[in-house]
Amino acid sequence: MTHFDIAIVGAGHGGAQTAIQLRQLGFAGSIGLIGAEPELPYERPPLSKDYLTGGKAFERMLIRPAAFWRERSVTLVPGTRIVAVDPAARRLTTDAGGAFSYGTLVWAAGGTPRQLRCAGGELAGVHVVRCKADVDAILAELPAVQRVAVIGGGYVGLETAAAMRTLGKEVVLVEALDRVLARVAGEPVSRFYEEEHRAHGVDLRLGATVAALEGTERVETVRLQDGERISADLAIVGIGIEAAVEPLLAAGAEGANGVEVDAFCRISLPHVYAVGDCAAHENMWAGGIRLRLESVQNATDMASTAARAITGGTEPYAAMPWFWSNQYDLRLQTVGLSLGHDATLVRGDPAARAFSVLYLLEGRVIALDCINATRDYVQGRKLIESRVTADPAKLADPAVPLKSLAA
Repeated sequence: MTHFDIAIVGAGHGGAQTAIQLRQLGFAGSIGLIGAEPELPYERPPLSKDYLTGGKAFERMLIRPAAFWRERSVTLVPGTRIVAVDPAARRLTTDAGGAFSYGTLVWAAGGTPRQLRCAGGELAGVHVVRCKADVDAILAELPAVQRVAVIGGGYVGLETAAAMRTLGKEVVLVEALDRVLARVAGEPVSRFYEEEHRAHGVDLRLGATVAALEGTERVETVRLQDGERISADLAIVGIGIEAAVEPLLAAGAEGANGVEVDAFCRISLPHVYAVGDCAAHENMWAGGIRLRLESVQNATDMASTAARAITGGTEPYAAMPWFWSNQYDLRLQTVGLSLGHDATLVRGDPAARAFSVLYLLEGRVIALDCINATRDYVQGRKLIESRVTADPAKLADPAVPLKSLAA
């Protein structure tokens, strides 16, 4: 049985960054980076954007080339899924019956796509977008596809819809709520993106629930709860992910929607840390609410926190959240968390396709959504950090630099 002084389960952003940081901090023991996918660690965000449209080759998505890992003596264990954790024996069991032992475990397994809870999900032509294999399967079918149904109006659904339109496909997007991005953005942002997608030819169906996917062997129709049938040669489901923490919870770790971690990314099991999409943490930028953040920023910064803690550091996780999304020629950049906001301000003119939405709580800016407004994004971060109460009229005036209000 192979032993690693530090075993990292999950070879995405969080797992890869943990290994990188450990070596940068001078950790000299053995490190194993165990990933379920066969590829070298790679960036996921391009999957629903440039990789799907053919604008970026996979080699350009690698977090580091193969030589990097060899030179730093990080043992890559690809194509291996961990299904059980024995914290007493410090032992990991794989789906093939193999095993590894560890001194310290870092769990960075991310999540698995939520599936539709209706008939027809098993039909050919029904896909998700989470890993390279998912997108490769879509690309293999696209030459024979003309009409695509995208189910879900979050970031992944909208990015996928934009990519499909870029590729010349007819697109119908079905969202159960009354607006897109309803869980992550304010109504001004939602309505702006709805108009943009319609302008690019996307048929948006809001407040529409899927009753079933229908077809003989391959999906042919999406049937809605109201009885309407939408023809589709291919369906892409983007309705979120489930945290991949079952082995930890089965071993007694505390958690439900993810595994609970403390300020240093430690879970309730001894010698075990968790980072990234699967880690439920108390976030200072959300008023201490425990939550999971599904972003590259969170995975990377939590990895750094865990690596420092493993090597003796005492710096808790306090990174400010940020996100981004590319759709058509629009770049959405978000900083902060808008949870609990009691007011919004629109800064700039949405008709000009360059504006920001500011989220306020008791007069303080707690988050910004910036569309083609990078200066607001950069300066808005300092405004959030300063925690000052600013004049709403000045906040909404694009002629007033946000940095001038942060003092």
